[in-house]
Amino acid sequence: MDNLAVLSLLAIAPILVAGILLAGFRWPAKYAMPISYLTALGIAWTAWEMHPTALAAASLEGLIVAGTLLYIVFGALLLLSTVTVSGAMERIKAGFNHISPDRRIQAIIIGWLFGSFIEGASGFGTPAAVVAPLMLAMGFPAVAAVVAGLIIQSTPVSFGAVGTPIIVGVGNGLGETSPGVPERLGELGMSYSEYVAHIGFQTAAIHMAVGILIPLILACMLTGFFGEKRNFALGLKVWPFAVYASLAMTIPSVTVAYLIGPEFPSLIGGLVGLTLVMFTSSKGFLMPKETFDFGPRAAWEERWMGRIAPGTSQEPSAPMKMTLVQAWSPYLILAALLVLTRIIDPLTEFLTTSGLTRITVADILGVEGITTDVDLFYSPGFILIFVSVIAYLIYRMNGKQIAQTWAVAGKQILGTAVALLFAVPMVRVLIQSGANESGLDSMPVVLAQGVASVAGDTWPFFAPFIGALGAFIAGSNTVSNLTFAQFQWSAANQIGVSQETVVAGQAAGGAGGNTIAIHNIVAASATVGLLNREGDIIRKTVWVALYYCIAAGTITFLAINGFGVNVGTGALIALIAGLFGIGYWAVRRGDSKAVQLPQQN
Repeated sequence: MDNLAVLSLLAIAPILVAGILLAGFRWPAKYAMPISYLTALGIAWTAWEMHPTALAAASLEGLIVAGTLLYIVFGALLLLSTVTVSGAMERIKAGFNHISPDRRIQAIIIGWLFGSFIEGASGFGTPAAVVAPLMLAMGFPAVAAVVAGLIIQSTPVSFGAVGTPIIVGVGNGLGETSPGVPERLGELGMSYSEYVAHIGFQTAAIHMAVGILIPLILACMLTGFFGEKRNFALGLKVWPFAVYASLAMTIPSVTVAYLIGPEFPSLIGGLVGLTLVMFTSSKGFLMPKETFDFGPRAAWEERWMGRIAPGTSQEPSAPMKMTLVQAWSPYLILAALLVLTRIIDPLTEFLTTSGLTRITVADILGVEGITTDVDLFYSPGFILIFVSVIAYLIYRMNGKQIAQTWAVAGKQILGTAVALLFAVPMVRVLIQSGANESGLDSMPVVLAQGVASVAGDTWPFFAPFIGALGAFIAGSNTVSNLTFAQFQWSAANQIGVSQETVVAGQAAGGAGGNTIAIHNIVAASATVGLLNREGDIIRKTVWVALYYCIAAGTITFLAINGFGVNVGTGALIALIAGLFGIGYWAVRRGDSKAVQLPQQN
């Protein structure tokens, strides 16, 4: 078969199957992903003529990679459970509550800054699962808490879980030996790890430009959708604080991405921004003169509410008098250990030495080139578990509480496990499909050839949309990058533009797509007692995802082609005009309501 259009449709079919089942029929991922995996197997076997041994080897590789991801996820869930069961989360909440009673300020500090730090340390949807119940406990409506938690699941996501979406997603998804990659490495004079870090830096730069408006958008959505007057303009009034909070996180993030690598931009950026903004806010810097709240609870819409009443918490009371430093100490230790294991070369070398602390599975089932590594102690998963054990001592937890943390984390990971154990093997089958008897390139490469033939030179603008599609389907920026990194690289190579910039656009778009990822929406909703409200939530967060893709696509295109009479310049003009138009409409609408309200009373 040599029809490029047909082959391209077959190559994307497993992704389309997952999308239709998840979004169209609202199937759970634990049912949709196995069918998507079987679709990939069938197409790889029949159309690509992969040998059954190669199919099995790719699937086993996927299971191993999925296991490494679950290792990290379990560690993140265990630490979160430890902080919750100990009562430390209550102390953290109290610290936030004393900064400002203004809901806009609270949402930006808790969601954007604290959420960015949690994303950097944990990833995999953890920030929304932490932020949403925390905001609910502080008196936010349930839907507002979930929307806030999801909106910030954008800018910091590409460097979540200590850089996993870049290191594992882009690194494994692209592949050091993929067609054209060795030649590109030689051309740039970089090792593969340096190349992946370079892509990470470009991703951070895109996020900085796009993310500057995310805290402001968050504030506007709170006032426009959940405020007593439904006034979006009230959110615009905190624009100096919102922009300041954005830069307080993104400037350190980009700096860390350039100087250290992709592990720490969100973790350190979030921590630096949180520390700086909380200090300056306590001094009254850029604080609004008027305080925004949601109005009388009796006037709230019923659809805003879940089974848990706002202002209450499922977290237990602290069993001891706990200082703010004690409550935060596990996260501070986590940040320190992660940094030390990445910047002290002898320690890094020891922790990544094959045979000692790294297991290398080479040429799986005898299929040359299908190889993967498993880090036992260098993995963030081990460090997260180790810090959880230290936290038991810091919080002086008893045996019953410790057992509860493991039980909660184990129960939570089961739903994630089923989806990942099929999603990642499906991805590896797509990527390894170049090991075939038909002579065809791998499915992502063939798909890239088909897309490049249609989109041509405009492709960099659309790259983030593909990343967002992957995150929407898979519920993970990491899996999106695993699926599409090679495709994006090959598409860029086909049209002769910077491959690393296009892959960076993919990673940025994949992060923006997390705001509408079904997995994240379901997980965050569950933490605040919401049932069957996914439609309400996605109708709000989809606008953030759309903004992210358009803005990231514009920046990606302009970074490659520059300004001129082209798609990027036109999109930039349209984006700026659109944002100013929305702002003008919000102000006029707010002024109109301000005039009409006294007459209504």
